Order: sequence, then structure tokens, then C-alpha cells
Amino acid sequence: MLANRRSSERRPCRRVAKIQFGTGSLPRDCMITDVSAGGVKIIAEHLEIPAEFTIILSDSGPRQCRLAWRIGCEFGAQFVD
Repeated sequence: MLANRRSSERRPCRRVAKIQFGTGSLPRDCMITDVSAGGVKIIAEHLEIPAEFTIILSDSGPRQCRLAWRIGCEFGAQFVD
């Protein structure tokens, strides 16, 4: 079994958000499946996920993120702001 390396507790959720790849690009839909103080787990059907991007949450606004891992359409990101 894999050890949990997160420094803060994650909370399962299922909410739609937007992901934006760089300044001036159009935001695209994604699904947040869990969130913690340090980051999020996302499902998005995009071929290329850059190392850094912005996630736009409806209740708390935009957050700068760094890609932590990816398996298919599912990936984890660390908040860097």
C-alpha cells in the first residue's frame, strides 16, 4: 500500500472547475475529485498538461498550480500561490 505523502488532509468532492494553460488561453472545463490545503486532484481530457497552470474554482477564485503527477486523464496538482 502506498504511503500518503500529503502534508494536509484531503477532502473528497465532485465539482466542476476551469483550468487555464497560460495567459490569454481560454479556460476549459475540468472536474475536481478531491481538494486539500496544498492541492487538488483533477480529471480533464486534455492531451498536454503543462508543468504550471491556473485552476479556477467557483468558490475561491483562481489558484496557481504545479503538476505533481498524471495517469491518463487524472492528475494531481500542488498549489503554488
